[in-house]
Amino acid sequence: MGKSSYDVIVVGSGVGGGTVAYALTKAGYRVALLEKGDFLKREAFSKDELAYCRRDLLNPNPLEEFHTVEMFEGGEWVSRPSYERGVSFFNGTLVGGSSNVMSGMFHRMHPDDFRLKQCYGEIEGANIEDWCIDYETLAPYYDAIEEIVGLSGVVEDAPFEPPRSSLNRLQPPTKENGIVQIFDSACASLALKPLVTTRAILSQSRGEREGCYYSNFCGSYGCSSGAKGSAREAMILPALKSGLLTLLSHHHVIRVLSDSPSHVTGVEVVETKSKKRKILYGDMVVLGAQAHESARLLLNSANRYHPYGLANSSKEVGRNLIFSAGGWGEGVLSRDTCSEKTFYSLMQRGYFFNRSIKEWYGVDDWWYGHFKGGLIEFMFEHQNLIARAIKSLPQEGELLWGEALFERLKEVFIQSKKIRFEIFCDWLPTNETFLSLDTHYKDIYGMPVGKIRIFEHPRNQEVGNFLAKRAVTILEKMGAEKIKVASSLYPPPNLIAGGCRFGKDPKTSVLNPECRTHDVENLYVSDASFMPTGGSVPYTWTIYANALRVADAMIEQLHRQKA
Repeated sequence: MGKSSYDVIVVGSGVGGGTVAYALTKAGYRVALLEKGDFLKREAFSKDELAYCRRDLLNPNPLEEFHTVEMFEGGEWVSRPSYERGVSFFNGTLVGGSSNVMSGMFHRMHPDDFRLKQCYGEIEGANIEDWCIDYETLAPYYDAIEEIVGLSGVVEDAPFEPPRSSLNRLQPPTKENGIVQIFDSACASLALKPLVTTRAILSQSRGEREGCYYSNFCGSYGCSSGAKGSAREAMILPALKSGLLTLLSHHHVIRVLSDSPSHVTGVEVVETKSKKRKILYGDMVVLGAQAHESARLLLNSANRYHPYGLANSSKEVGRNLIFSAGGWGEGVLSRDTCSEKTFYSLMQRGYFFNRSIKEWYGVDDWWYGHFKGGLIEFMFEHQNLIARAIKSLPQEGELLWGEALFERLKEVFIQSKKIRFEIFCDWLPTNETFLSLDTHYKDIYGMPVGKIRIFEHPRNQEVGNFLAKRAVTILEKMGAEKIKVASSLYPPPNLIAGGCRFGKDPKTSVLNPECRTHDVENLYVSDASFMPTGGSVPYTWTIYANALRVADAMIEQLHRQKA
């Protein structure tokens, strides 16, 4: 086995890992950034935009690397490999991670998200704990991400919006489809104030990154102009220019090494192409492999000093895994239901439907009571033509061809357009949603796979249903037809957090408030693992901000060690 030494080894190149690498190299430290996947050039993202799902093509072979998923079925817990359940918990295995294929809808968490128990009380069956930091601690890092990543949008005062700096670092919003005027009018008639969604997408070129080219393929697809603020574009490429970052793609970490109960020395890796193993040494190690994979790595790194898994004296590693609860809905606007001018605007291609509703983020109602609600995000149906055509066909085996098929596709592509909404609300942590190791299965590298047990607290769906009904009133006011709604019966596998909670008590948490492990003095975690609750927004902006905060703590510790 070969040996190399660095100031810091970062495992995972997504938002959590890439951000730490960026900040550390900027501070003058030598960093090794390890990524299991490939390092793709921008032009690679423009080669197959009509593939059914680009995200899936960027993930490992599901028969070689997978998770087992355990769910309560027929009165008992049943575990099956994820490929048998038709789902993957890998979310973009490449340099920059899942941020390459995100939609780029960015929202800050609200101050009340940091104190859910204090504001809304305990909920039976839920393991709710307030954060050990407050909004004010994270706010400067949210501000910094606006500048580093490059966000577009409008800073507005709105119901339940967090306080913002008076300095607006946002670019102008991305171009909008004219139908948003109909949406805004519908909201006004319902006494609602819609928000222009902040996006991690450049509306104007900046440096080597070009502005948005409006393909409308953001979600599940990479960006070939650099407009999307992925960790690859915003963090890793600038860090490489420092000369202090060693980017090692096709390197899979199978174990974190330690030489004492309180100190790690480096990592053991497999080069995925050659299958050769080697050890990399570093003064610090930080995990940013996504919540479930960071927990799996800690559990797989058990040794004589840490028999229950590395940094797991609390036995909390993998516990209280959370997702994003909510649901979705859609309605159809067509030539028959719109004026000619409205229909012309509706059929414009490429421009965004940048609207969010936060009126019910916190609910204090005489009928429904006082409870935490969530965010409703409105958008167009994804513009992948193949996917849209397939969804329009009969689902019960009936075949269409000839004139009937032509008429169906004409209706879908020429005479109508779908408006969708997605609901984001808290997935309440419970004892029954967690990650453990499944020793019955091993991946292609010989590591036991992660077993993800999933149990949804009933409050998740109650809140999701409450928000869905209100979203439907907006679609109805717009004149939409064929409205469909679905509550979240299965968690979105691309929105995972928890598993390594941070807190002040080493007996009940894995990480301290700076996201350093309680047990090991030079081991940090920088992905979404630290979150005890997830708020009611997509996690990405918060992961970015917190990773910058973690990097500051690491830099301070490195300065002390080298003084």
